[in-house]
Amino acid sequence: MVNPVGVLALQGDFREHAQVLDSLGREFKLVRTVEELSACSGLIIPGGESTVIQKLAVNYDLFEPIKDRAHSGFPIFGTCAGLIMLADEILDGIEGQIGFGGLDVAVRRNAFGNQLDSFEADLQFDGVAGSVHAAFIRAPIVERVGPSVRVLSKLEDGRIVAVRQQNLLGISFHPEVTGENRIHEYFLEMISNA
Repeated sequence: MVNPVGVLALQGDFREHAQVLDSLGREFKLVRTVEELSACSGLIIPGGESTVIQKLAVNYDLFEPIKDRAHSGFPIFGTCAGLIMLADEILDGIEGQIGFGGLDVAVRRNAFGNQLDSFEADLQFDGVAGSVHAAFIRAPIVERVGPSVRVLSKLEDGRIVAVRQQNLLGISFHPEVTGENRIHEYFLEMISNA
């Protein structure tokens, strides 16, 4: 039996990720406890507010368990705020802001401005055939990548919006709100190969 894919359900658009997994026929579990996390084969950290996700992960005793997994080969997929949570360096975080880390990248929060500056774009994504339709909503950008990080996608101006380092996948955008499920399929393949 294949363990379900966890979706961190503390804050943000976790329901939309659950719907994508459901549409792909993949069993999922909304994760709010260590026990729920332990039953999963991988974890999706949704978009939302990274500082709130940090605080709630601490309050729910999930911060250290997720951090440990991120650094020990457990497949984790972070979208938008999830990417910020996986980054080793947050360039413009608020005082005391930290993430789970594991991705050797530096990210800038809200790199495109506020909600009104949201936009959609078609991207090439290494490992996915054809173009990917992506929604950027108060999105972060990757400003530095370490030597073991693979860049999977960039905007036309060269800014990096998707990266992978072994078990960790981080993207700036929201495929779950544009009907795009191939990035989730890519992550499910990562879980299968883990």
